[in-house]
Amino acid sequence: MVAAEDAGRTSDIAGKLGIEPGMVVQEIGWDDDVDEVVRDAIEERTGDELLDEDSDDVVDVVLMWWREGDGDLFDALVECIGQLAEHGVIWVLTPKTGRSGHVEPSEIAEVAPTAGLSQTSNVTVSDGWAGSRLVAPKAAKSRR
Repeated sequence: MVAAEDAGRTSDIAGKLGIEPGMVVQEIGWDDDVDEVVRDAIEERTGDELLDEDSDDVVDVVLMWWREGDGDLFDALVECIGQLAEHGVIWVLTPKTGRSGHVEPSEIAEVAPTAGLSQTSNVTVSDGWAGSRLVAPKAAKSRR
């Protein structure tokens, strides 16, 4: 059973990420080091399990766990864009400063526009992870 204090915290995590009930969330880059509390909070808020990276479904949110050495961030972002719903969001979650696999926020900010995305905010997701919110620019969204 989850204590009331813990339930509030997990709800806050999903809220920070803009996760709403019924949203479809795909997870990319899962490994043993991911924060299970973050994953559980998202699943609890959406009412469904996270889709894995092999899914071809259109998604509202991509949750990308990204570490230094995971490969080419540009390529990974471009792959994610194809599955995003019209107003979809990509959250790039990286280990915080001083932790193994840390990625400088400036690297994400530099790669995002090249991939056709805008970085809109940065948040602390948990004790070990920070998140960068990426979206398609509004001009591209408003074209019909």
